[in-house]
Amino acid sequence: MTDEDPTTRPEGLTGVLDAIASAVANARAMPMSSSVLVNRAELLDLVDQARDVLPSQLSRADEVLADADSARSVAQADADALLARAREQAAALVDREAVVVAAQERAAELVAEAERVADGLQRDADDYCDRRLADFEIDLGKVLSQVQAGRAKLAGRLGADES
Repeated sequence: MTDEDPTTRPEGLTGVLDAIASAVANARAMPMSSSVLVNRAELLDLVDQARDVLPSQLSRADEVLADADSARSVAQADADALLARAREQAAALVDREAVVVAAQERAAELVAEAERVADGLQRDADDYCDRRLADFEIDLGKVLSQVQAGRAKLAGRLGADES
């Protein structure tokens, strides 16, 4: 026998099982035995309540599991979409990196070609200047020879005048 009011019904399966456990725990013990005296009607009523509650609890558990499966599916779909976007961004970054690398290689080629052209132009300019200076040297040599010849002639006249 329990101290609970028999008109109150425990809530949910856990409540019914708690009520059964309480009824057995609080039952009057048989002398010299581990057996107890329980109210058959009360326990059968609690078992019936458990049977009544069990289908609704199972249905609710099925709903909770279905909701969990649905939430898991949505989360998995979100994760898959996020992963796909991440892969696309990674591919785009790799493509951009490839473009940057190709652009840097092309820029290095252009700079190297420009340096080759500049070196060639520098050599050509130096060669031109050297040729022009050589021509001036020849012309100046001729002028120098003429100046020396003119001075020698003058010196010869100056020496003949003094004698």
